[in-house]
Amino acid sequence: MSSRNAHKLRELDALLPGHELVPLPADVELPPETGTTFEENARVKARAAAEATGEPAIADDSGIAAAALGGQPGVRSARFAGDEATDEENLAKLLRDVPRDGDRSVAYVCALAFAEPDVEAERVFEGRCTGTLATAPRGTGGFGYDPAFVPDEDPGDRTMAELDPDEKDAISHRGRAARALAEWLETARAAVR
Repeated sequence: MSSRNAHKLRELDALLPGHELVPLPADVELPPETGTTFEENARVKARAAAEATGEPAIADDSGIAAAALGGQPGVRSARFAGDEATDEENLAKLLRDVPRDGDRSVAYVCALAFAEPDVEAERVFEGRCTGTLATAPRGTGGFGYDPAFVPDEDPGDRTMAELDPDEKDAISHRGRAARALAEWLETARAAVR
C-alpha cells in the first residue's frame, strides 16, 4: 500500500480481506501529487511504490468535490486550507466557502490504482458517493470531511462520521473502489490457478 495514512490503511484493510496491506516503508518517497485528476495521482503513487519496493502496490487518491465550488477542493482536498492543514482546518474552510443557502451537493471520489513492478500499465478502480454538505460537523467516526458529509444513500440524514464502519464501507467511495479492486484481484488470481 503506497500510503502512510493510518485512516486509509485501516479502511482498506477491512475492505480487502485476504490481502495483506503493508504501509509504505518510511524510506520510500512518493512523487508530489501534481495530477489534475484523482486517477493521475493514484497511478503515479502506485507506480512509484511498486518500483521502489519491488512488490505489487495499491495507491489511493481521493477527496471531496463541492458543486458550489466547481468541484473544488477535488485533488487538493488534503491541502484545501494549506499544505500543512489539519482535517479540521480543511473542513472548516469548506464549510465557510460553500454558501449556506447555495448548492450543498458534494461527492466523494476515490481512485484506487494497482501497479506491479514489471507490468507497465496500472489498473485503476474508481468509486463515488454523492451527498449533501451539512452546515456543521456531526459525529466522531471517520476522518477528513466525514463529519459534514451526509450521504444520499442514508435515509437517517446522518453524516459519514455518524455511521458505523460497516455502514460507511457499504456506501463510501473508497468501499466501492476497493470492492471493484478485490473483484478484479480475485478474477486475476482465478485465471492463474
